[in-house]
Amino acid sequence: MTSFIDLLAEVHRCTLCNAHLPLGSRPVLQAHPQARILIAAQAPGRKVHETGIPFTDASGERLRTWMGVATETFYDRKRIAILPMGFCYPGTGKSGDLPPRSECAPAWRERLLSEMQQIRLTLVIGSYAQAWHLPEAPSSLTATVRAWQRWWPEMLPLPHPSPRNNLWLRRNPWFEQEMLPVLQKRIADLLDKA
Repeated sequence: MTSFIDLLAEVHRCTLCNAHLPLGSRPVLQAHPQARILIAAQAPGRKVHETGIPFTDASGERLRTWMGVATETFYDRKRIAILPMGFCYPGTGKSGDLPPRSECAPAWRERLLSEMQQIRLTLVIGSYAQAWHLPEAPSSLTATVRAWQRWWPEMLPLPHPSPRNNLWLRRNPWFEQEMLPVLQKRIADLLDKA
């Protein structure tokens, strides 16, 4: 455990992308070697950057609903790990937040994941996380999410829970009708065994 604590301290001191970040470096993640569920997300937004706590926004509220977990459970790092593809807020572009910085995942992802051997389910949220974790996936997010059974029960591709995806959710009612009950049962089973 000492080596993992040292690794997390190293991550929190990271300034690898500092020159490219509008608000500077502030790595936001949640991890523990005992975690059984991993949320592989995109990158923190401005509000999350300010709080330093992952998913403290509308996206987080929706994600917790999708998962069927209480806030206390969601933030129990011994049960649920949250490793975005980029740990720091990347800034805003013309149509929303910029993509995660490309330097972050190669620098930290494998090192952290190698210490987290208890992960039994990875929620792969959004196209950047899907490109890393599911490199053989279809090119479109919708096609990848539709093919969810291909990776089940170890991984589950999800759209981003952002309110910006309300239209996607309306156009794809099968997601909430078919996938979410299965996801919630798997999460409940994993948390019961933790």
